[in-house]
Amino acid sequence: MTSQDPTAPRGDLAVARSNDGTLVMRFAGRWQLRSELPSPDVIRNEIESAPPRRVAFDAAQLTAWDSGLLTFLTKVTELCTQRQIPTDRAGLPTGVQRLLALAEAVPERKGARQATVVPWWLARLGTAVLDAREPARQMLEFIGQVTLAVGKLVRRKARYRTADLMLLIQQAGADALGIITLISFLVGTILAFVGAVQLEQFGAAIYVADLVGIAMVREMGAMMTAIVIAGRTGAAYAAQLGTMKVTQEIDALTTMGISPLEFLVLPRMLALCLMMPLLCLYADCVGILGGAAVGVGMLKLPLLVYYNQTAHAVHIGDLVGGVFKASVYGVLVAISGCLRGMQCGNSSSAVGDAATSAVVTGIVFIISVCGLFSVIFYVLGI
Repeated sequence: MTSQDPTAPRGDLAVARSNDGTLVMRFAGRWQLRSELPSPDVIRNEIESAPPRRVAFDAAQLTAWDSGLLTFLTKVTELCTQRQIPTDRAGLPTGVQRLLALAEAVPERKGARQATVVPWWLARLGTAVLDAREPARQMLEFIGQVTLAVGKLVRRKARYRTADLMLLIQQAGADALGIITLISFLVGTILAFVGAVQLEQFGAAIYVADLVGIAMVREMGAMMTAIVIAGRTGAAYAAQLGTMKVTQEIDALTTMGISPLEFLVLPRMLALCLMMPLLCLYADCVGILGGAAVGVGMLKLPLLVYYNQTAHAVHIGDLVGGVFKASVYGVLVAISGCLRGMQCGNSSSAVGDAATSAVVTGIVFIISVCGLFSVIFYVLGI
Protein backbone atom coordinates (compact mmCIF):
# COMPACT_ATOMS: atom_id res chain seq x y z
CA MET A 1 0.00 0.00 0.00
CA THR A 2 1.27 3.47 -0.84
CA SER A 3 2.33 5.51 2.20
CA GLN A 4 -0.05 8.25 3.28
CA ASP A 5 0.76 11.84 2.33
CA PRO A 6 -1.36 14.33 4.30
CA THR A 7 -0.73 17.04 1.69
CA ALA A 8 -1.85 14.89 -1.25
CA PRO A 9 -5.20 15.75 -2.89
CA ARG A 10 -8.31 13.79 -2.10
CA GLY A 11 -9.51 10.93 -4.28
CA ASP A 12 -10.36 12.02 -7.83
CA LEU A 13 -11.71 10.07 -10.79
CA ALA A 14 -11.51 10.96 -14.47
CA VAL A 15 -13.30 8.94 -17.16
CA ALA A 16 -12.25 8.97 -20.82
CA ARG A 17 -12.96 6.88 -23.92
CA SER A 18 -10.27 5.84 -26.37
CA ASN A 19 -10.67 5.42 -30.11
CA ASP A 20 -11.04 1.64 -29.85
CA GLY A 21 -14.08 1.98 -27.53
CA THR A 22 -12.20 1.39 -24.25
CA LEU A 23 -13.50 3.17 -21.15
CA VAL A 24 -10.46 4.32 -19.15
CA MET A 25 -10.80 5.28 -15.48
CA ARG A 26 -7.92 7.41 -14.16
CA PHE A 27 -7.44 7.49 -10.38
CA ALA A 28 -5.61 10.36 -8.71
CA GLY A 29 -4.95 11.57 -5.16
CA ARG A 30 -5.84 9.69 -1.96
CA TRP A 31 -8.43 6.93 -2.30
CA GLN A 32 -9.07 6.27 1.38
CA LEU A 33 -12.21 5.78 3.44
CA ARG A 34 -11.85 9.02 5.38
CA SER A 35 -11.52 10.98 2.13
CA GLU A 36 -14.48 12.09 0.03
CA LEU A 37 -14.56 9.44 -2.72
CA PRO A 38 -16.57 9.51 -5.97
CA SER A 39 -19.61 7.27 -6.26
CA PRO A 40 -19.68 4.16 -8.49
CA ASP A 41 -22.93 5.55 -9.92
CA VAL A 42 -20.78 7.74 -12.19
CA ILE A 43 -19.42 4.63 -13.90
CA ARG A 44 -22.84 3.02 -13.96
CA ASN A 45 -24.33 5.98 -15.83
CA GLU A 46 -21.39 6.05 -18.21
CA ILE A 47 -21.76 2.37 -19.06
CA GLU A 48 -25.54 2.49 -19.41
CA SER A 49 -25.41 5.53 -21.70
CA ALA A 50 -22.93 3.90 -24.12
CA PRO A 51 -21.61 0.41 -23.28
CA PRO A 52 -17.83 0.25 -23.96
CA ARG A 53 -15.92 -2.64 -25.51
CA ARG A 54 -13.81 -3.00 -22.39
CA VAL A 55 -12.86 -1.15 -19.18
CA ALA A 56 -9.27 -0.23 -18.26
CA PHE A 57 -7.71 1.46 -15.25
CA ASP A 58 -4.91 4.02 -14.89
CA ALA A 59 -3.49 4.56 -11.38
CA ALA A 60 -0.33 6.44 -12.27
CA GLN A 61 -1.38 9.49 -10.27
CA LEU A 62 -2.69 7.50 -7.27
CA THR A 63 -0.87 8.62 -4.09
CA ALA A 64 -2.52 6.52 -1.36
CA TRP A 65 -5.23 3.87 -1.14
CA ASP A 66 -6.98 1.56 1.27
CA SER A 67 -10.17 -0.50 1.31
CA GLY A 68 -12.11 2.48 -0.08
CA LEU A 69 -10.47 1.94 -3.48
CA LEU A 70 -11.05 -1.81 -3.26
CA THR A 71 -14.73 -1.30 -2.51
CA PHE A 72 -15.09 1.02 -5.50
CA LEU A 73 -13.29 -1.39 -7.85
CA THR A 74 -15.32 -4.34 -6.58
CA LYS A 75 -18.59 -2.58 -7.42
CA VAL A 76 -17.28 -1.57 -10.86
CA THR A 77 -16.13 -5.15 -11.53
CA GLU A 78 -19.53 -6.55 -10.56
CA LEU A 79 -21.21 -4.02 -12.85
CA CYS A 80 -18.96 -5.02 -15.78
CA THR A 81 -19.51 -8.74 -15.09
CA GLN A 82 -23.29 -8.30 -15.19
CA ARG A 83 -23.03 -6.64 -18.62
CA GLN A 84 -20.28 -8.99 -19.88
CA ILE A 85 -17.74 -6.20 -20.32
CA PRO A 86 -14.10 -7.32 -19.96
CA THR A 87 -11.80 -5.40 -17.60
CA ASP A 88 -8.07 -4.75 -17.85
CA ARG A 89 -6.41 -4.38 -14.44
CA ALA A 90 -2.87 -3.93 -15.66
CA GLY A 91 -2.89 -0.24 -14.75
CA LEU A 92 -3.69 -0.90 -11.08
CA PRO A 93 -1.09 -1.29 -8.31
CA THR A 94 0.09 -4.85 -7.75
CA GLY A 95 -1.38 -4.99 -4.24
CA VAL A 96 -4.79 -3.93 -5.52
CA GLN A 97 -4.72 -6.61 -8.24
CA ARG A 98 -3.86 -9.32 -5.71
CA LEU A 99 -6.62 -8.29 -3.30
CA LEU A 100 -9.22 -8.17 -6.07
CA ALA A 101 -8.12 -11.62 -7.27
CA LEU A 102 -8.37 -12.93 -3.69
CA ALA A 103 -11.87 -11.50 -3.33
CA GLU A 104 -12.97 -13.19 -6.56
CA ALA A 105 -11.33 -16.49 -5.63
CA VAL A 106 -13.44 -16.75 -2.44
CA PRO A 107 -17.01 -15.88 -3.47
CA GLU A 108 -19.53 -14.80 -0.89
CA ARG A 109 -21.53 -17.64 0.56
CA LYS A 110 -25.28 -17.49 0.03
CA GLY A 111 -27.15 -16.40 3.12
CA ALA A 112 -24.03 -14.91 4.69
CA ARG A 113 -25.68 -11.54 4.90
CA GLN A 114 -28.57 -11.49 7.28
CA ALA A 115 -31.64 -9.84 5.92
CA THR A 116 -32.59 -6.61 7.64
CA VAL A 117 -35.76 -7.12 9.65
CA VAL A 118 -37.59 -4.09 11.00
CA PRO A 119 -38.83 -5.04 14.50
CA TRP A 120 -42.40 -4.44 15.53
CA TRP A 121 -43.07 -1.20 17.44
CA LEU A 122 -43.81 -3.10 20.63
CA ALA A 123 -40.46 -4.89 20.37
CA ARG A 124 -38.70 -1.55 19.85
CA LEU A 125 -40.48 -0.15 22.90
CA GLY A 126 -39.40 -3.12 25.01
CA THR A 127 -35.81 -2.79 23.81
CA ALA A 128 -35.80 0.91 24.71
CA VAL A 129 -37.11 0.13 28.20
CA LEU A 130 -34.43 -2.52 28.72
CA ASP A 131 -31.74 -0.10 27.51
CA ALA A 132 -32.97 2.58 29.92
CA ARG A 133 -32.86 0.14 32.83
CA GLU A 134 -29.07 -0.10 32.87
CA PRO A 135 -28.34 3.63 33.50
CA ALA A 136 -30.96 3.63 36.27
CA ARG A 137 -29.37 0.56 37.83
CA GLN A 138 -25.91 2.15 37.69
CA MET A 139 -27.19 5.33 39.31
CA LEU A 140 -28.94 3.44 42.12
CA GLU A 141 -25.80 1.35 42.67
CA PHE A 142 -23.68 4.51 42.86
CA ILE A 143 -26.08 6.14 45.34
CA GLY A 144 -25.98 2.99 47.47
CA GLN A 145 -22.18 2.98 47.51
CA VAL A 146 -22.13 6.68 48.41
CA THR A 147 -24.56 5.98 51.25
CA LEU A 148 -22.22 3.31 52.60
CA ALA A 149 -19.32 5.77 52.35
CA VAL A 150 -21.33 8.35 54.31
CA GLY A 151 -22.00 5.69 56.95
CA LYS A 152 -18.25 5.15 57.27
CA LEU A 153 -17.80 8.89 57.57
CA VAL A 154 -20.26 9.01 60.47
CA ARG A 155 -18.36 6.19 62.16
CA ARG A 156 -15.08 8.01 61.41
CA LYS A 157 -13.78 5.15 59.31
CA ALA A 158 -13.80 6.86 55.91
CA ARG A 159 -10.39 7.27 54.28
CA TYR A 160 -9.82 10.71 52.76
CA ARG A 161 -7.42 13.59 53.23
CA THR A 162 -8.50 16.66 55.17
CA ALA A 163 -6.26 18.84 53.00
CA ASP A 164 -8.19 17.74 49.91
CA LEU A 165 -11.48 18.56 51.65
CA MET A 166 -10.28 22.06 52.54
CA LEU A 167 -9.15 22.71 48.98
CA LEU A 168 -12.47 21.49 47.58
CA ILE A 169 -14.36 23.70 50.04
CA GLN A 170 -12.39 26.71 48.83
CA GLN A 171 -12.99 25.84 45.16
CA ALA A 172 -16.71 25.24 45.65
CA GLY A 173 -17.24 28.20 47.99
CA ALA A 174 -14.92 31.19 47.95
CA ASP A 175 -13.84 30.77 44.32
CA ALA A 176 -17.49 30.79 43.20
CA LEU A 177 -18.44 34.08 44.87
CA GLY A 178 -17.68 36.13 41.77
CA ILE A 179 -20.05 34.35 39.39
CA ILE A 180 -22.69 33.94 42.12
CA THR A 181 -22.57 37.69 42.79
CA LEU A 182 -23.04 38.54 39.12
CA ILE A 183 -25.85 36.07 38.44
CA SER A 184 -27.76 36.79 41.66
CA PHE A 185 -27.59 40.56 41.23
CA LEU A 186 -28.83 40.32 37.65
CA VAL A 187 -31.65 37.95 38.63
CA GLY A 188 -32.73 40.35 41.38
CA THR A 189 -32.74 43.32 38.99
CA ILE A 190 -34.68 41.36 36.36
CA LEU A 191 -37.33 40.30 38.86
CA ALA A 192 -37.64 43.84 40.15
CA PHE A 193 -37.85 45.36 36.68
CA VAL A 194 -40.48 42.88 35.45
CA GLY A 195 -42.51 43.37 38.64
CA ALA A 196 -42.17 47.16 38.51
CA VAL A 197 -43.54 47.36 34.97
CA GLN A 198 -46.72 45.58 36.03
CA LEU A 199 -47.17 46.91 39.58
CA GLU A 200 -46.74 50.54 38.58
CA GLN A 201 -49.94 50.27 36.57
CA PHE A 202 -51.83 49.77 39.86
CA GLY A 203 -49.81 52.21 41.95
CA ALA A 204 -48.34 49.34 43.96
CA ALA A 205 -44.66 49.79 43.16
CA ILE A 206 -43.76 49.27 46.80
CA TYR A 207 -44.66 45.59 46.46
CA VAL A 208 -41.64 45.08 44.21
CA ALA A 209 -39.73 44.55 47.47
CA ASP A 210 -42.12 41.72 48.42
CA LEU A 211 -41.81 40.13 44.98
CA VAL A 212 -38.03 40.17 44.89
CA GLY A 213 -37.57 39.14 48.52
CA ILE A 214 -39.94 36.19 48.47
CA ALA A 215 -38.84 34.97 45.03
CA MET A 216 -35.14 35.12 45.85
CA VAL A 217 -35.39 33.58 49.33
CA ARG A 218 -37.86 30.82 48.50
CA GLU A 219 -36.86 29.73 45.00
CA MET A 220 -34.54 31.74 42.82
CA GLY A 221 -31.60 32.11 45.20
CA ALA A 222 -31.22 28.37 45.77
CA MET A 223 -32.09 27.33 42.22
CA MET A 224 -29.85 29.82 40.39
CA THR A 225 -26.98 29.06 42.74
CA ALA A 226 -27.41 25.34 42.11
CA ILE A 227 -27.54 25.80 38.33
CA VAL A 228 -24.37 27.92 38.37
CA ILE A 229 -22.61 25.38 40.59
CA ALA A 230 -23.75 22.54 38.31
CA GLY A 231 -22.16 24.25 35.32
CA ARG A 232 -19.07 25.26 37.23
CA THR A 233 -18.28 22.74 39.95
CA GLY A 234 -20.29 19.72 38.76
CA ALA A 235 -18.59 19.78 35.37
CA ALA A 236 -15.21 20.20 37.06
CA TYR A 237 -15.84 17.14 39.23
CA ALA A 238 -16.77 15.06 36.19
CA ALA A 239 -13.71 16.23 34.27
CA GLN A 240 -11.36 15.62 37.21
CA LEU A 241 -12.62 12.11 37.93
CA GLY A 242 -12.83 11.32 34.21
CA THR A 243 -9.21 12.34 33.72
CA MET A 244 -8.20 10.24 36.71
CA LYS A 245 -9.95 7.28 35.15
CA VAL A 246 -8.27 7.82 31.78
CA THR A 247 -4.85 8.03 33.44
CA GLN A 248 -5.71 4.95 35.58
CA GLU A 249 -5.32 6.81 38.87
CA ILE A 250 -8.65 5.41 40.09
CA ASP A 251 -7.46 1.89 39.25
CA ALA A 252 -4.30 2.57 41.21
CA LEU A 253 -6.33 3.58 44.28
CA THR A 254 -8.36 0.38 44.02
CA THR A 255 -5.16 -1.65 43.69
CA MET A 256 -3.81 -0.07 46.90
CA GLY A 257 -7.00 -1.01 48.74
CA ILE A 258 -8.35 2.57 48.93
CA SER A 259 -11.98 3.11 48.01
CA PRO A 260 -12.28 5.76 45.25
CA LEU A 261 -15.71 6.68 46.61
CA GLU A 262 -14.28 7.50 50.03
CA PHE A 263 -11.11 9.14 48.79
CA LEU A 264 -12.48 11.11 45.81
CA VAL A 265 -16.29 11.30 45.85
CA LEU A 266 -16.98 11.79 49.56
CA PRO A 267 -14.87 14.98 50.00
CA ARG A 268 -16.53 16.53 46.97
CA MET A 269 -19.99 15.81 48.31
CA LEU A 270 -19.07 17.21 51.73
CA ALA A 271 -17.65 20.36 50.15
CA LEU A 272 -20.83 21.09 48.20
CA CYS A 273 -23.13 20.16 51.09
CA LEU A 274 -21.28 22.61 53.36
CA MET A 275 -20.94 25.44 50.84
CA MET A 276 -24.31 25.40 49.10
CA PRO A 277 -26.32 26.77 52.09
CA LEU A 278 -23.80 29.59 52.56
CA LEU A 279 -23.77 30.40 48.85
CA CYS A 280 -27.58 30.38 48.89
CA LEU A 281 -27.70 32.91 51.74
CA TYR A 282 -25.18 35.07 49.93
CA ALA A 283 -27.17 34.84 46.68
CA ASP A 284 -30.36 35.84 48.53
CA CYS A 285 -28.72 38.98 49.91
CA VAL A 286 -27.16 39.95 46.57
CA GLY A 287 -30.44 39.32 44.73
CA ILE A 288 -32.34 41.54 47.18
CA LEU A 289 -29.69 44.23 46.66
CA GLY A 290 -30.25 43.94 42.92
CA GLY A 291 -33.97 44.45 43.46
CA ALA A 292 -33.23 47.41 45.73
CA ALA A 293 -31.09 48.97 43.01
CA VAL A 294 -34.12 48.99 40.70
CA GLY A 295 -36.56 49.99 43.44
CA VAL A 296 -34.46 52.89 44.66
CA GLY A 297 -32.97 53.93 41.33
CA MET A 298 -35.96 53.55 38.99
CA LEU A 299 -39.02 53.63 41.26
CA LYS A 300 -37.54 56.29 43.57
CA LEU A 301 -38.47 54.32 46.70
CA PRO A 302 -36.63 55.26 49.91
CA LEU A 303 -34.03 52.69 50.84
CA LEU A 304 -35.34 52.35 54.40
CA VAL A 305 -38.90 51.81 53.14
CA TYR A 306 -37.68 49.13 50.72
CA TYR A 307 -35.76 47.42 53.54
CA ASN A 308 -38.72 47.45 55.93
CA GLN A 309 -41.05 46.11 53.23
CA THR A 310 -38.66 43.26 52.45
CA ALA A 311 -38.21 42.37 56.14
CA HIS A 312 -41.98 42.34 56.60
CA ALA A 313 -42.58 40.10 53.55
CA VAL A 314 -39.83 37.51 54.11
CA HIS A 315 -40.30 35.09 57.01
CA ILE A 316 -37.85 32.78 58.69
CA GLY A 317 -39.68 29.78 57.24
CA ASP A 318 -39.01 31.05 53.71
CA LEU A 319 -35.33 31.41 54.52
CA VAL A 320 -35.03 27.95 56.09
CA GLY A 321 -36.88 26.37 53.19
CA GLY A 322 -34.56 27.99 50.66
CA VAL A 323 -31.44 26.92 52.55
CA PHE A 324 -32.77 23.35 52.83
CA LYS A 325 -33.40 23.27 49.08
CA ALA A 326 -29.87 24.51 48.45
CA SER A 327 -28.44 21.67 50.56
CA VAL A 328 -30.39 19.09 48.58
CA TYR A 329 -29.36 20.71 45.30
CA GLY A 330 -25.74 20.53 46.41
CA VAL A 331 -26.03 16.78 46.98
CA LEU A 332 -27.64 16.33 43.55
CA VAL A 333 -24.93 18.34 41.79
CA ALA A 334 -22.18 16.38 43.55
CA ILE A 335 -23.79 13.04 42.71
CA SER A 336 -24.29 14.03 39.07
CA GLY A 337 -20.72 15.24 38.62
CA CYS A 338 -19.08 12.34 40.43
CA LEU A 339 -21.32 9.72 38.80
CA ARG A 340 -20.56 10.91 35.27
CA GLY A 341 -16.89 11.17 36.11
CA MET A 342 -16.75 7.60 37.41
CA GLN A 343 -18.66 6.40 34.33
CA CYS A 344 -16.25 8.16 31.97
CA GLY A 345 -14.68 6.13 29.17
CA ASN A 346 -10.97 5.65 28.58
CA SER A 347 -10.47 8.30 25.88
CA SER A 348 -9.84 12.03 25.97
CA SER A 349 -13.11 12.79 24.18
CA ALA A 350 -15.00 10.82 26.84
CA VAL A 351 -13.85 13.34 29.45
CA GLY A 352 -15.62 16.15 27.62
CA ASP A 353 -18.72 14.00 27.18
CA ALA A 354 -18.72 13.24 30.91
CA ALA A 355 -18.51 16.94 31.81
CA THR A 356 -21.38 17.78 29.45
CA SER A 357 -23.49 14.92 30.75
CA ALA A 358 -22.82 16.00 34.35
CA VAL A 359 -24.13 19.51 33.69
CA VAL A 360 -27.24 18.25 31.89
CA THR A 361 -27.97 15.64 34.55
CA GLY A 362 -27.45 18.11 37.38
CA ILE A 363 -29.75 20.76 35.88
CA VAL A 364 -32.47 18.18 35.16
CA PHE A 365 -32.28 16.95 38.75
CA ILE A 366 -32.41 20.50 40.11
CA ILE A 367 -35.46 21.54 38.08
CA SER A 368 -37.29 18.27 38.82
CA VAL A 369 -36.65 18.43 42.57
CA CYS A 370 -37.57 22.14 42.59
CA GLY A 371 -40.99 21.27 41.18
CA LEU A 372 -41.34 18.45 43.69
CA PHE A 373 -40.48 20.79 46.57
CA SER A 374 -43.07 23.31 45.36
CA VAL A 375 -45.80 20.66 45.53
CA ILE A 376 -44.66 19.38 48.93
CA PHE A 377 -44.43 22.87 50.44
CA TYR A 378 -47.85 23.71 49.07
CA VAL A 379 -49.37 20.59 50.60
CA LEU A 380 -47.67 21.29 53.94
CA GLY A 381 -48.76 24.92 53.84
CA ILE A 382 -45.22 26.25 54.11
